[in-house]
Amino acid sequence: MAHSKIVGGSTAKRVINCPGSVALCDAAPVKPSSSHADEGTLLHNTIADCLLGNPPIIGTSYNDIVLTQDLIDEKINPALRLLDEIDTKREMEFVVETELNFGDFIPDVFGSCDLLGRLDDRAIVLDWKFGNGVVVDAEENEQLMFYAAAAMRTPDTQWVFKDVQEVELVIIQPPMIKRWVTTVERIKAFEQQLLSAVNAAQMIDAPLKAGEHCKWCAAKPTCPLMTGAVDRALAVKFDTIDAPTINAYLLNAEILEGWITDLRALAFTMLESGRDLPDFKLVAKRATRKWSDENSAYKALLDAGLTESDVMESTFISPAQAEKKLKKLKQPLPEVVSFSSGSTMVRVDDPRPAVLLIGQQLTAALLKLQ
Repeated sequence: MAHSKIVGGSTAKRVINCPGSVALCDAAPVKPSSSHADEGTLLHNTIADCLLGNPPIIGTSYNDIVLTQDLIDEKINPALRLLDEIDTKREMEFVVETELNFGDFIPDVFGSCDLLGRLDDRAIVLDWKFGNGVVVDAEENEQLMFYAAAAMRTPDTQWVFKDVQEVELVIIQPPMIKRWVTTVERIKAFEQQLLSAVNAAQMIDAPLKAGEHCKWCAAKPTCPLMTGAVDRALAVKFDTIDAPTINAYLLNAEILEGWITDLRALAFTMLESGRDLPDFKLVAKRATRKWSDENSAYKALLDAGLTESDVMESTFISPAQAEKKLKKLKQPLPEVVSFSSGSTMVRVDDPRPAVLLIGQQLTAALLKLQ
C-alpha cells in the first residue's frame, strides 16, 4: 500500500509535534529499504496469513529476507500466543492489514492497520512490532490512535466501534505485550489534534519543533533545527558544564546522533546516484581474501606439508548456537552463566536495573567516616 505524503500512523507523532516536518520530508530523497525493515514486512505478511488460516511457509521471502523456522519460533509463534492473552476464548471478530482513511474530514490522509477487532463491547486496535531495539508503549500511542480514528471514519471498519464502551490499543512486540484501554472520546480528541497539525503543515511558515519525535524523521539532515543544534554543540566548552546541563545535552545528543547517521546515509545515497560532494567520494571497502576454490586450496595446503589440524580449525560452539541446535532435538540447554561486558548508559525509564557501583559507594562511605 502507498503511504500518505502528509501523515500516516508511523508519522503521526512527528507531524503533531512538528507540522513543518511535512514539507521538509516531502523534499527529502526516499530512503532505501533496510534488511530490518524487510524482515519486519515479511513477518507482518506472514502473521496476517496465519490469522487468515494459512500456515507459514518456510522459504517465503521478501526482497532478500527469507522466512526460516527460527523466525517462526522466535517471532511469529510468540506473537500469536500473546494475542491469546487478549482473545482467550478466540471469540474476537477481526480484520487484518486493513486500509483506512479519513475521507473528506482530512483528505489524502490514510494508512493500514495490522489488526482491528471487536470483542464484546470493546474495540481492539493492534500493531505488531518485530524489532528488538526500542520498546514501544501502547499508552497514548499516536500510531494506534491514528488507526483508531481513521477506522471510525472508514465505512468498511465502522462496525468495530459501533456502540463500544472502550477502545483498547495493543502493541505486541515479542516477548512483550503492551495494552492501554481508552475511550472513544479520547480518540476523537486525538483526531482534532491531527486535523490541526495537518492544517498547520499546509502553511508556508509551518512550525518546526525538535524532540523525541525527530528520531525517524527523514528530514533530519536538512532540518534547520538540527543544523542549528550542531552549530551550538560545536561551540560548547565542556569543562564549564554543570550536571543539569550535561543531562539536557545528553537528551539532545540522542537526536544529534540520529541526525549524523541520517546525514551520512543521505550523503552516501547522493554519491551512489552520481551527485558530487566536493570533499567526499566513494571508495572500495578493505578487501578480504577468499579461496577461489576451497577444495583445490585444501589439497594444495596438505601437499605443501600442512596437517589436517592446521587447515581445519574449530572452536567450541556458543550457548546461543547450542540452544538453536538443541531446540530442534527438544533437549534442554546445559547450565550457563551470564557475564556482562561492562556498563552502558540508557534513559532512566529503561526496564533494566541500574548498576550497583559497590566500589565507589564503599569509598564514599569510608570518606564520611574520616
